[in-house]
Amino acid sequence: MMFPEYRPRRLRRNESIRALVRETSVSLQHLVQPLFVVPGSGIRKEIEAMPGCFHLSQDVLLEECRELAGLGVPAVILFGLPEKKDRQGSQSWAKAGVVQRAVSAIKKAVPELLVITDVCLCEYTSHGHCGVLSGDQVDNDATLELLAKVALSHAREGADMVAPSDMMDGRVGAIRDALDEEGLYNIPILSYAVKYASAFYGPFREAAESTPQFGDRRAYQMDPANIREAFREATLDMEEGADILMVKPALPYLDVIRALRQEFILPIAAYQVSGEYSMIKAAAAQGWIDERRVVEESILSIRRAGADMIITYFAKEVAQGGGFRA
Repeated sequence: MMFPEYRPRRLRRNESIRALVRETSVSLQHLVQPLFVVPGSGIRKEIEAMPGCFHLSQDVLLEECRELAGLGVPAVILFGLPEKKDRQGSQSWAKAGVVQRAVSAIKKAVPELLVITDVCLCEYTSHGHCGVLSGDQVDNDATLELLAKVALSHAREGADMVAPSDMMDGRVGAIRDALDEEGLYNIPILSYAVKYASAFYGPFREAAESTPQFGDRRAYQMDPANIREAFREATLDMEEGADILMVKPALPYLDVIRALRQEFILPIAAYQVSGEYSMIKAAAAQGWIDERRVVEESILSIRRAGADMIITYFAKEVAQGGGFRA
């Protein structure tokens, strides 16, 4: 049998050689850990649909943040569950709101930890939609002012970055204008620029208690069939002042991450969402997969597609395991 002159296996022979020629790398510095903060004290309640993730009261949240920083995880993104909800989602911008108090406390206790805040109304509205309603429809333009108030309330308490996830048209521009008018020029906007109306969000809706009370979110989140639309959304957000563009979910949309990476010079983020997390956890619990290897491979694939930063519920577990092995 004639062998080719070049044998690819030569560069796979041992780990030292493989490491020398490895094309994609992942480190803890690329990862962001999502956290869910709730009212009260002494609360660390596991989320049934997301084993290993918890509802945390502020005192326990601070312990978690100290641990994350000690492990080398550089950033967290906060989601809040309020004490009460109303049709406007008014607790989302309250000065003494659950996220606002958490941001202030984290920045005092763990100043080196980067704090990103999710900017949306769905966790705070009694109807579960991401904006205010006009009849049974979300009123896009009426929602913009409220989203700007939310972002401002977070930035005033010390948030390092705000991340609008609502998918209202024009929200990045409204938030940028509001921040700049208050002199908060240096607060970056991480825009959920390309957020699909995905079935992979199911476990998160339990975690955030944000399931819509009627209808769904397909009228404002993107159709999973579309990729050209992703370019339009990302372009609009960039022109309105976004500093980072995000694709959500990650694994089902690796092609979209790659396409945006090739088209845009802004940093690209990706969100490995709750459904991706829970599927891996469920399969691992059955002994069907090697959890650590699958976690690392999945995150590596998101980096390989072109993401500069990855929001993942596995960030802490990866850090506890000593980082990436390959």
